Amino acid sequence: MIVGVFAVGLVLDDVSFKNKREHHIEVLVKPLYCIFVPIFFVLMGIQVKLDAFLDPKIIIIALGITMASIIGKQLCGLGVKCPQASKLIVGIGMISRGEVGLIFAGVGKELGVINDSLFGAIVIMVILTTLVTPPLLKWSIARKDKTVLSI
Repeated sequence: MIVGVFAVGLVLDDVSFKNKREHHIEVLVKPLYCIFVPIFFVLMGIQVKLDAFLDPKIIIIALGITMASIIGKQLCGLGVKCPQASKLIVGIGMISRGEVGLIFAGVGKELGVINDSLFGAIVIMVILTTLVTPPLLKWSIARKDKTVLSI
């Protein structure tokens, strides 16, 4: 499902639709986005059992998968071949991919592969990675700007 939607996005990337004037797909889809994205997050939130946030075992698992997520994305950032790009900034930029994690977790829960506890841990990981990314990006970009200015 998610791969299919991604493929459609690739195909429609440069498509313009003509009505009385030309519109890019982003302009046409924005109203749908504004309606359905909040609904998606509400539906994901409804599935979380709140006692998961109080269970120390689930919190430990959540912290573990959060660290694995952050470290894994930093390791992927090492694969950047462009000399002008900062591997650290690219790795940090990839940390917050929460909506994709929530989609997979939701499908896993629906199929019975993921139980309520693991789903709660994944939601905690998504929250943590979403909150940690902006300040880390700000820090890493400021750090790069400082090193560029000092050269």
